[in-house]
Amino acid sequence: MRRLLQLGKTRQTPSASEQLAFFTVRLYGSHSTKKRSPPPTQHGPTRRAGRRHDGGRSGVCPPQDGGLQITSMETGKNTEDHLKAHKMKKKILRKQSLVIANAGLGNGMSRHQLHRIVDNYGVVETLLMPPNKPYSFVQYESTEEAKKAFDALNGKEVTLEDFDQNIVLYCNFVEKVFWKNSVPTSLPPDLKVIENIISSEEERKMLESIDWRGDENTQTAQKTLKHRRVKHFGYEFRYDNNDVDKDNPLPGGLPEICIPFLEKCLKQGYIKHKPDQLTVNQYEPGQGIPPHIDTHSAFEDEIISLSLGSEIVMDFKHPDGHTVAVMLPRRSLLVMTGESRYLWTHGITPRKYDVIQASELGQKVGTITADVRDLTLKRRETRTSFTFRKVRRSSCNCIYPSVCDSQKGQQRQAEPSFPHNEMEASELEQQYVHKVYEEIATHFSSTRHSPWPRVVEFLRSLPEGSIVADVGCGNGKYLGINRDLYMVGCDRSKNLVDICGEKDCQAFVCDALSVPIRSGSCDACISIAVIHHFSTAERRLAAIRELARLLKPGGTALIYVWAMEQEYKNQKSKYLKEKHGSKDKEEESSTGTSQRLLDDQKHDRSSQGSARSDRLLDDSEDKGCAAKPVADSRLPVHTNRTSFHSQDMLVPWHLKGGSKKKGAVVDEASLAGCKESQELSPVFHRYYHVFREGELEAACRSLDCVRILKNYYDQGNWCVVLEKL
Repeated sequence: MRRLLQLGKTRQTPSASEQLAFFTVRLYGSHSTKKRSPPPTQHGPTRRAGRRHDGGRSGVCPPQDGGLQITSMETGKNTEDHLKAHKMKKKILRKQSLVIANAGLGNGMSRHQLHRIVDNYGVVETLLMPPNKPYSFVQYESTEEAKKAFDALNGKEVTLEDFDQNIVLYCNFVEKVFWKNSVPTSLPPDLKVIENIISSEEERKMLESIDWRGDENTQTAQKTLKHRRVKHFGYEFRYDNNDVDKDNPLPGGLPEICIPFLEKCLKQGYIKHKPDQLTVNQYEPGQGIPPHIDTHSAFEDEIISLSLGSEIVMDFKHPDGHTVAVMLPRRSLLVMTGESRYLWTHGITPRKYDVIQASELGQKVGTITADVRDLTLKRRETRTSFTFRKVRRSSCNCIYPSVCDSQKGQQRQAEPSFPHNEMEASELEQQYVHKVYEEIATHFSSTRHSPWPRVVEFLRSLPEGSIVADVGCGNGKYLGINRDLYMVGCDRSKNLVDICGEKDCQAFVCDALSVPIRSGSCDACISIAVIHHFSTAERRLAAIRELARLLKPGGTALIYVWAMEQEYKNQKSKYLKEKHGSKDKEEESSTGTSQRLLDDQKHDRSSQGSARSDRLLDDSEDKGCAAKPVADSRLPVHTNRTSFHSQDMLVPWHLKGGSKKKGAVVDEASLAGCKESQELSPVFHRYYHVFREGELEAACRSLDCVRILKNYYDQGNWCVVLEKL
C-alpha cells in the first residue's frame, strides 16, 4: 500500500472518510507541545494578483473559520464517535497548511516548479522546502484554498522538470509547522571569494585558449580522469602521490593569456607570489572532486582558483566535522590561505544540481544558509576552473602539524612515546612541561590576564583571613584576587615565579608533588590547569593527594583540568567556537600551561591527530583513576580548534618573535630544511592529558581523606571542589 510521508507516525494513503485527518508536524522544532510565538516577519515578499506573500511570516498557522462547511461525516453509532467527529470538524476549520510528499529539494523538485503548482489554488503565504528532504510545506491564506489544493494535488502525477521523471504527490493537512531562523554561516577563516574578477570577454578568451581536442600526451600534460578532464601547465600535478616533480617542469610555462590576470591578482593583493603551476579542470554536470587538502609540501600557502562557464557550490569541512557550503559564482576568484588552505578540506559533491538561495540565484558570494523559506535547486552547467599555485621549495612549517606531510614524518621521530614507568614519566614532564614553560614564561605571561569567574567566585567565598595555597600559580594572576586572604603561590617554573615577585605576590619554586608547606596548615587550595600535565594516572592522583595533605580538616580545594569533551550538552566550548583573531592571537593560541589551562581555552590553537594514545576509563569509582594507555603509543601533536580524539598529546606553542633562550626545548625538526628558518618562530611542545567525564571525580573518590562537595563543567574544563575530612 502506498505510504504517506512519515512525520511523527506512519500514515497510509487516506480513505474517503480519513482524508481530512489531522496531525501536527514540527519541522526543526522541539518535542514540546506548547504553543510557540511566531518568528519575526521576514523580508523578501512576492506578489500575486495584488496580494502580499511574505514567504513565511508566521511559524504557526492562525486559527480561522474560513467558511468551510462540513455537511457530512461518518459519525458511527455511539456518542464517542459523535464527539470524535465534532473535534475533527473543529480542527478542520482551522486548516490552512499542507504537507506535500514527493515534492521536495531532496527528490528534485525546485522551488520555482512547486510554487507554480501550488499557486494555482490560492494565495501562497509560506512555502517551506527543507534541504535534502523529499517533502515541502505550503500555507495558504484561507482554509478554502488549502482544501482546494488538497483535493487537486493529493494523488496527482507531475513531471520533474530537470529530471524528465514522473512522480505522484501525496498531501495532508497540518496545523503547525515550526522552523528555526537560520543564522548566516561565516566563511572558513582566511577564505575569500571575489566576484566578477574578470570580464565576460576575458572569460571567453581564457576558455578558448584551452584546446581539449589535443593529444593526451602533449607537453601540457592533458589528462582525462574518470570524473573530469584536466590539463597541467608549469608542473604536472601527480594524482598518484598528490605532489609535483619539482625537478621536471613542463615546457612552456603558464599560458600567456593568464599573465595579465596574475599581475592583476598581485597588484590587488590577492597573492604575494607569482604562481608557477596551473591546473585546468573541466567539470560536466554530475562530476565533482573528492574532499582534499592540497599537499602542504608541494605548494606555498596561497592557492587561487578561477571559476569560468558556470557557478558551483564547493563544500569546505573542518576536522571537527563542521561543514560550510560556499557559492562560487561564474567569473569569481576563490582565495585559500592560512587555515582554509592548510586545515579545511574542500571538494565538489558529484551531482547534477546544487541547493542554493532562491532569492539570489548565482548572485550571492558566500555561504549557503539553510533557510527553508529561501532554498531551491540550480541545475549545474559545464564549469572550467583555473587553479594557480606556487611550487614550494622548502618544507612546510605551518601550525597544523597533524595534517602537514612535511611535519608528520619528522614528528614520527621527534614524538616521545607514552611513559611506561615512573622514570620515563618524570623525564617526559621535565622535557615537555617544565623546560618549555621556563623558556616561554615571558611570552606566556603576556597572554594571561583575565581570571576565570568561577575561580574568582571560589576565592571570594572564603572567610576573611583564610590561608590559601595556589599550587601551580603561573604568573600569579589569582594571588591578588581577594585581599582579605593570605595567599601564597608555588610553581615549578622559576621564570614564572619571578614574574609573581615583580607583581609583589608571594610565591616560591617547588614541585606540585612535594610542596614544602606544613601538613594541615591551609584553609583552602586551588590547582588550576596543573594536574593534566602529569603523564600517568598515579602521578595525577599523587598531585590530588598532596593538595589534600595541605588542607586543614574542613578545608576546601578547587581543581580544574582540561576536558576531553569540548562539546558538552550540545554546546561547544569557547575553545572550539572562538574565531581567529589578530596575528598576535595566533601566536598566543597554540598554548597550554601547567599553571593555567583556563585561559588556554581562550587562546589555545591546537588540536590533535589520531587516537593513538586513547585511554580507557574504568567505570568503577575506585579504579577510574588508574586508566592505562594503549601500549607502545606515540604522543600525537595537537592542531588547533578541533575536538579531541586522544587523551594524551603534545600541544605546540609558537614563541612570539622567534627568540629563544639557550637550552630551549624547541621543535627543531619543524624548522629543518627551511631557508628562512631563522625568521620563523620556534615551536615548543607541551604534554597534556585531557580528562574524560567522571575521570577526575573517580580519582578524588579513591582518596579516603576527602569528599566531593561539588563537580561541574566549565567552558571545556572538568572541575571539582573537595573538602578535607
